[in-house]
Amino acid sequence: MKMLHIPIMRKFAAGGLAIAIACVAAMPVSAAAAPVEDAKDYGLFLEEKLDIAFETSTPKGAFLKAIQDVLELDGTTAKVGFEDVSSDSPWYATAVALYEAGIITSMTVKPESTLTAPLAVYLAVKSSGLKELAYSYPMEKANATLTEAGLSPSAYSPQAGKELAAAIDAGLLPKEYYKEVASGGAASSDLLATLLGKTLAFNDRYKHYLGYVSDADIYVKLQDAYRTSDLIKAPELQEVVDTALKQDLLTGYNLKDSRYDPNFVDALSLTYGHDNLTHAVQLIGLMRSEGMDAKVQFEPKTSAFIYLKEWGEPSQSDSYQVVQIENGNYIAYAKEYDISFEFDSGADKARFQDVVLAYAKKNSEDGSGLIVSSWWQPLYYSFTELEGYDLITNNKIVGDGPYYAQSFSLNAQSSDIAEGFKALKPDIKVQTYKFWVDPPFYRYLNGESL
Repeated sequence: MKMLHIPIMRKFAAGGLAIAIACVAAMPVSAAAAPVEDAKDYGLFLEEKLDIAFETSTPKGAFLKAIQDVLELDGTTAKVGFEDVSSDSPWYATAVALYEAGIITSMTVKPESTLTAPLAVYLAVKSSGLKELAYSYPMEKANATLTEAGLSPSAYSPQAGKELAAAIDAGLLPKEYYKEVASGGAASSDLLATLLGKTLAFNDRYKHYLGYVSDADIYVKLQDAYRTSDLIKAPELQEVVDTALKQDLLTGYNLKDSRYDPNFVDALSLTYGHDNLTHAVQLIGLMRSEGMDAKVQFEPKTSAFIYLKEWGEPSQSDSYQVVQIENGNYIAYAKEYDISFEFDSGADKARFQDVVLAYAKKNSEDGSGLIVSSWWQPLYYSFTELEGYDLITNNKIVGDGPYYAQSFSLNAQSSDIAEGFKALKPDIKVQTYKFWVDPPFYRYLNGESL
């Protein structure tokens, strides 16, 4: 059974969680200073993505284990002679992993002790790869930073003072936690979530995005991202999916690069696909006019589909290329993009569909009253359940590098596609998962024209 596919719109993945639509007055979003991630944002990310949450008076060992988990650190089997953690302790493997990574530097671990705010910062500095920066500080420079932050230099050892100063200057320790660190008491759950979230960011394991809808320069960033993207080439994967096209297993697929994955919180995010840059610019302007703010990530995408020989000789360019196949038809490769949005609220995420259907969904030939290059079947999708959306399947194959190929299908067709991939290349990594897509694209997959 074939998967229906449209050349100029496409794909992605699954989730859970219904988000209710709230009545929100549309207030235009003006250009302003970009919002800053805070403890709530980091806490939500840690809980959804990594199942990590902190409480008041967190034991030191729990924070050490969280660092090990987020950085995916595995210790060797070498014996480390800690003074207070034996090899049969539940904390031992974590202590060894962090000791070998240079995050724990003492032979006394004290995993059951209450974690203090200053100690949490010292651990975060080493976990964030800022240790060398900290130790480059002359004491005068470190003391000046501490004094300006309201921290007494005499309260800390030279090493501790340098680590605190580097944490402040590098933005690892936000201003709202200076007093908590100065007090020297137990680290709050907000401070721990913030330090761990920022540790993820310093290690390239947090969210990836160009900026916010409300940023004054978001259009420039978006245009730069599009201009510097090219057709994606992944020969190992393309051999499989191109053969699938020739065999009518698929009618189209996408190539994407996992290095551009936004890693957004699923409950607040959507992905929107298109091929026209001006459409993306106008879409962001439309969202601003509707009072909707969101993080914005640009994801390069190449779309491949069968170009029939009866359509005439195809023209080619840097963003559109064709290869003729045995039956005289062509496989066309077109430069496209996905834009992922992480909204400020679930209400805005739910309201996005109303905005698209009103201003970016073509319903007649003249297409009046719509933003430029609106499609008959726009494509946007969610990894969590949304009222009014339909469930379909992504059929994805992954190579050894950062690239992957994917093709959307109705749920009933997915097993045939997965089996077809395996038949073409038995050792290929096939992933299938369900996700929620907008009704017009779902109707398209069912063979309907609108």
